[in-house]
Amino acid sequence: MTDHLAILAPGLLGASVAKAARARDAARRITIWARRPETRAALRSQPFADAIAETPADAVRDATLVILAAPVEKIIELAAQISPSLPPGALVTDVGSVKSRICRECAAAMPPHATFIGSHPMAGGAKTGWENATDDLFIGRTTFVTPGEGFSIFDSRFLIENPQTPGENTPARQRHVTQTAKSADEAKPRLIVTERSDIPANRESKIENLCSFWRALGANPVIVSPSEHDEIVAHISHLPQVLATTLASFLAQKNSQWRAHAGNGLRDTTRIAASDATMWIEIFQQNRAEILRALDAFQSELTTLRAALDQTNLPALRSLLEAGKKFRDSL
Repeated sequence: MTDHLAILAPGLLGASVAKAARARDAARRITIWARRPETRAALRSQPFADAIAETPADAVRDATLVILAAPVEKIIELAAQISPSLPPGALVTDVGSVKSRICRECAAAMPPHATFIGSHPMAGGAKTGWENATDDLFIGRTTFVTPGEGFSIFDSRFLIENPQTPGENTPARQRHVTQTAKSADEAKPRLIVTERSDIPANRESKIENLCSFWRALGANPVIVSPSEHDEIVAHISHLPQVLATTLASFLAQKNSQWRAHAGNGLRDTTRIAASDATMWIEIFQQNRAEILRALDAFQSELTTLRAALDQTNLPALRSLLEAGKKFRDSL
């Protein structure tokens, strides 16, 4: 159990962390800071908060775990703002959906006696804001935990036991990645140093503590590097958003009466197009390179399908359709 949990700038995710921590006894004390005075006033009557701080510094002054739940572009700014007020041993994380820059700059902003490790719960909803928070948002959902440079510690479910040193010809952005191997204990990942042996033991324990916290909320923590995280979510989260938005934007240019005849297929496919535009612009900016790579790869797949249709290549079309069905059935 976390002794003192501080949550800064709670929206849907941050307030859901507070609700889940209270409902599942994952924190003895919960302090929340929100930017708007009216939000702070509203939160004072909520049973999931023990205290509402007037400033970020006040919120973290004796916190053991700090969660930065601000929009992506504000997380780094908040990390620098609270740095002078963090107590010895404090662990700071976030819930941002892009990790490389956040982990690099937030870690650099920490004082020597505090530690930053990124997090990204793969959870959310069409409705944003703390008012829509729930205490079961994280149950059964993956939460990426992303130790930055200097940690190089990963979930053994994604590592071989004795990883070989990557070769010199391995691309720099992939040198930390090894082959998949499941651990004997699926519920609790073991921690392995894959690149360095001079990492203090307490830094390993910080990662384990963070994973334990997310497990306490019902989530399934998976430990990857920040760069690998950004590659993964560019494909499984950011690319779907691009496709849903582009399809909805394209259809908006067609006869407006057509939408009255739409079935569940179109509604399901475009559901996430209703997401907040400002939030996604920030995500696109921070993960631009990986999203462009994912788009290029997807464009190649779309070209393959178009060529099969143009050439009436029914076996190729069937192969694509069956591959898609197999993937969807596996989700």
